[in-house]
Amino acid sequence: MKRLAIIGASSLQNPLILKARIMGVETHVFAWEVGDVGEDTADFFYPISITEKDEILDVCRKVGVNGVTSIASDLAAVTVGYVADAMGLAGNSLAATRMATNKGAMREAFRAHKDPSPDFMLLTTMPEDLDALLREMTAQVIDFPVIVKPTDRSGSRGVTHVSDPSELMPAIQAAMEQSFAGEVIIETVIPGQEYSVECFTVDGHHSLLAITQKFTTGAPHYIETGHIEPSGLSEEMRKKVEAVVLHALDSLEITNGASHSEVRITPDGSIGIVEIGARMGGDFIGSHLVPMTSGVDFVSAVVSLALGDDIHVRPARTGRAAAVRYILTRADYDTYRRIKSSHPSWIVAEDVGEVSDHAVTSSADRSGFYILRADDRESLLALGIF
Repeated sequence: MKRLAIIGASSLQNPLILKARIMGVETHVFAWEVGDVGEDTADFFYPISITEKDEILDVCRKVGVNGVTSIASDLAAVTVGYVADAMGLAGNSLAATRMATNKGAMREAFRAHKDPSPDFMLLTTMPEDLDALLREMTAQVIDFPVIVKPTDRSGSRGVTHVSDPSELMPAIQAAMEQSFAGEVIIETVIPGQEYSVECFTVDGHHSLLAITQKFTTGAPHYIETGHIEPSGLSEEMRKKVEAVVLHALDSLEITNGASHSEVRITPDGSIGIVEIGARMGGDFIGSHLVPMTSGVDFVSAVVSLALGDDIHVRPARTGRAAAVRYILTRADYDTYRRIKSSHPSWIVAEDVGEVSDHAVTSSADRSGFYILRADDRESLLALGIF
């Protein structure tokens, strides 16, 4: 029996754990012990923080794992790359892992390869003087509004849209506090609708599986409220997005595994890259939406590639539509209850907790989700979920 190390035990990792077990693979799961679902569904659980790379590597060597992987987490992807490199397992290079998990390094790579990406500046310490910072931004042609974000976090943690210079220093401080490395980037805002692009790469050959339209709370924190596939883009625009993303994957030297790219399409039809992760997207996009719309068992492919198995993906549009909607407010909960009453068979998965009126500043503050499937995109949108 093959053994797979999985970094992380949250509900977003659980589909990976369950899929591996269905495939007859022994699962060895690493995470801080906080009562997450993966602690119980794993064959073997190790209460080790996902940031403890060397300790995890020691266990993986003793166990003799045949592969290491994770989904939906940039932080976990760092450890995945470290262990895979040290043990000669399938994965991306350490250089590629760094570029795909550090937004500063990512922006540098995009700049070097002329990928469409915002102008930015990197901060490694908290600025002492706002006027000096504003002068430096002007010199680098970084105009307001801007996005301030940690270089090494996901899930909208520490991300703030800043329109007024007076709001800049608090936003930098908030991002610094969220960053593990204490690094922050300030970048210009790409206007327009946001989409995510799910791809799978084998030996440097990229396959686009799905493009997903994203919905958020908007400024200042852009918390994701839901996603829908298909994206609604024209075939011409779909091909333009594909060309931009596949070129950027090469720029980041991503040669193996899943990737989750976030792009915006401006009102004039230009495409700008928000960021790219060398891992499957979170929010149940890769684990649930992609299989329903592309016919590709994305999670199974991730497991097989990590184990070094021969893998070939053949995406084909199924004609079906799928969406995930997160619950942030009482109104969101009421919409969920209405749909559960009127279209119960359309809800294929759900986990709805107690809804409160607390402030939502990151994806961790959401109160639950439900996943829908229908014959077409228009039917889902007619429900009024977005």
